[in-house]
Order: sequence, then C-alpha cells, then structure tokens
Amino acid sequence: MLKLEGCTVYYRRALALDKISIEVDKNELISIIGANGAGKSTILKLILGIVRPIEGRVMFDGENISGLPPYKIVAKGISLCPQGGHLAPEMTVLENLEMGAYLRKDKEKLKSSFDEVFHLFPVLNARKYQLAGTLSGGERQMLALGRALISEPKLLMLDEPSQGLAPLVKKEIFLQVEYIKTNKMLSSILVEQESAFGLRVSKRCYVLVNGRIILSGMSTELLKDESFRHAYMGLE
Repeated sequence: MLKLEGCTVYYRRALALDKISIEVDKNELISIIGANGAGKSTILKLILGIVRPIEGRVMFDGENISGLPPYKIVAKGISLCPQGGHLAPEMTVLENLEMGAYLRKDKEKLKSSFDEVFHLFPVLNARKYQLAGTLSGGERQMLALGRALISEPKLLMLDEPSQGLAPLVKKEIFLQVEYIKTNKMLSSILVEQESAFGLRVSKRCYVLVNGRIILSGMSTELLKDESFRHAYMGLE
C-alpha cells in the first residue's frame, strides 16, 4: 500500500529525517512513536507532499508520489487527521465535515458516511449546526477525525490524536481509534507519544529518535521486551 524508501528530509540545513524506510500494508495499522522533535509529524508531511525528500521516494499503490503536490496526493486516497484538528472555526460542525467530502465522487453514498460518523461521535450530531470554534478540545479532535473519515481514504494518518486532552477524553479518543481499526477496512498510520496505546492498537511499530528509525518490529514482541519497555515506555 505505502512504502517510504530511504527518505532523507532537511529543513533548510537541519536534518529532519535520515534515510527513513517504512511500510504499511493493506488494512494494516502501524504506529510511529518517539519524543517531541523526533520527526514523527515530518514523516506525515513527507507522505502528503508538504515536504519533499532530497533522496529516497514515497510509493503509494505502486506509484511514486514523491513529486506530486498535496492536493493530488489527497485525491489518491490519503487523508490526515492533523495534530490540533486545524478546523475552520467560523464554519459549523456539519460544514467542516462536508469539507472532508469535497473530493468524493460517490455523492449518493455520502449520507451513509455521515451517519457512520455521527454514530461514532454522537456529540457531533448533537452539535452539527454549532460553530467549530466553540467546541471543546476533545470535540474538535473528534470533528477532525470525522472529517478525515468522511473522505473515505485508503490510508488514514492520525497525528497525535490524544495531545493536550484530559484523561477521560483521551480514553474516549483511543476507543474510537480502536473502533476504526476493527471496523474500517483501511490502512492507518498512528503517530502517538502515548507509546503504550500505540503499541497496543498497532500491528507493527517504528521507534523514531532524532529523525532516525532505531527500532522496528511487531508491536506484541516489543511490548514483551523488558529493555524496550524501560527505555521507551518508562515502564519497569
């Protein structure tokens, strides 16, 4: 489905990603964990074409998409739920969701997509005519996730969906991510500082430190590795 092959990215003269190689199979959820500044969000920007590699390439469905502009990459079926939501605050909840459907050609199926999002996030249904800028932090994150799902992506990328949320709201977001993993037939990348959740929900995991992948493997195996748990999860 998706392959990053030896991708290196610089921000001006600063090395952001160093020969990154990542694979996501069809209908697979992988996680990328690491501290702030490790380069996790840069990987998502690279996939979307917001930044470009000076070497390496991004392959999606067998096509090299490295040089494409972001709008063409999105049209191929890649959707991002960005860190912090990045909503249109002066638009209603419903209008923000409709933005996610902008590129959909199967307009006759839109109603079922909206029904599914409102089933997953009942609060959005209750607030569909409310301005997005008046929502709570947790509600904004739900709206951002719902907007990404409305586009019916082949690949869904989740950038720190739990960041800045209260513990109870964070737990609810995690439950919704698990529901999407179980019930939606799509490939997903979860970027998350909450490494315990990232490992629990994903099939495979990549550990990123200073723009380099220092460890990768099956999430269940990493969870059993005592040295990994101590070094990267803060667990004894």
